[in-house]
Amino acid sequence: MSIERKLRELGITLPPPPKPVGSYIPAVRTGNLLFLSGMIPFQDGKLVLEGKLGCELTVEQGKLAARLALINALAVIQQALGSLDHVKRIVRLGGHVASVSGFNQQPLVLNGASDLLVEIFGDKGRHARLALGAIELPLNAPVELELVVEVEDV
Repeated sequence: MSIERKLRELGITLPPPPKPVGSYIPAVRTGNLLFLSGMIPFQDGKLVLEGKLGCELTVEQGKLAARLALINALAVIQQALGSLDHVKRIVRLGGHVASVSGFNQQPLVLNGASDLLVEIFGDKGRHARLALGAIELPLNAPVELELVVEVEDV
């Protein structure tokens, strides 16, 4: 089954890839690896959720933010490769979670993205992961994700 078809089954429509908010490009490919810049939970060009986990936001809201950031990442991957079917494997997901002191549930927050990767890509979506707490993230985003993706020879 194609990944685009799987997305339709899940009711997910990829947005246009978000535009960079700084001096960088959204993705860089070297050999068979695609490195994505940090993705935050934009929807329709606006940050959907703002604030810190453990204060303004709950773990469930953080999971939603991680899911939305991942959907933006998928849009960038699709733009870079022409099709998500060229993804051979998700290698690594790095996640930064804006958190207050004492909040230690960053891994639960990032499950919002990790679980969706497995749901979409199956075993190819299982990945190594880093979950870090951060004092502040750009634009007051609660979550920022970065991905490393292995791509097929195209």
